[in-house]
Amino acid sequence: MTQKILVVDDEQAITDLLEYNLRQNGYQVVVARDGHAALRLARAEQPDLIVLDLMLPGPDGFDVCRELRREGAPALSGVPIIMLTARDEEVDRVVGLELGADDYVTKPFSVRELMARVKAVLRRMGPAASGDSATYCLGPLEIDALAREVRLEGAPLPLTRLEFDLLETLARHAGQALSREQLLNQVWSYDYYGDARAVDSAVKRLRAKLRQAGCSPDVIAAVRGVGYRLERP
Repeated sequence: MTQKILVVDDEQAITDLLEYNLRQNGYQVVVARDGHAALRLARAEQPDLIVLDLMLPGPDGFDVCRELRREGAPALSGVPIIMLTARDEEVDRVVGLELGADDYVTKPFSVRELMARVKAVLRRMGPAASGDSATYCLGPLEIDALAREVRLEGAPLPLTRLEFDLLETLARHAGQALSREQLLNQVWSYDYYGDARAVDSAVKRLRAKLRQAGCSPDVIAAVRGVGYRLERP
């Protein structure tokens, strides 16, 4: 089935460029030019991925990302988001990632690079490989790699696709310290052009969800000067 991408940008030259190149790569494309339209089309079209500009009329990209991550339907709360913006300040990158964006691309951008990122994110969304059928039981946490489900003391723990992939990778190497570079390579599935804060932001969101569900966030331990380790019970 053709994958659908929602492109959100108020510059027609950008949306035309992205729409043409995404269609050339076999994707179905839906376009929104302001924050209100982005939220409406996200709910109506259920896209597989959103390329989201930060500076928008109406709700900006941060507001749109925040609202989507609050949605009750997993199809929306977990939809991958690549933020696309002319703003390159460090604080904007960090805020975007901590709100739940999967990636962050600054303008001017290489179309080839953006297409590579889109393909990497969508590839991560695909069905698990035949070898990825393990279930990891770590104390109260149960991680089913094939079903892509996490349960905490039997109750489902809703995670975004990125958060699940991060937790599953740490579980697969439980007790082993993984560097940020290893996590970027295994979870993000390509050479990340940004910085390792993407890992820190994703771990922060994952810890917050574990804490809210009643699990100690310390199950994911920071290893000074290296990265992170999922503690064995």
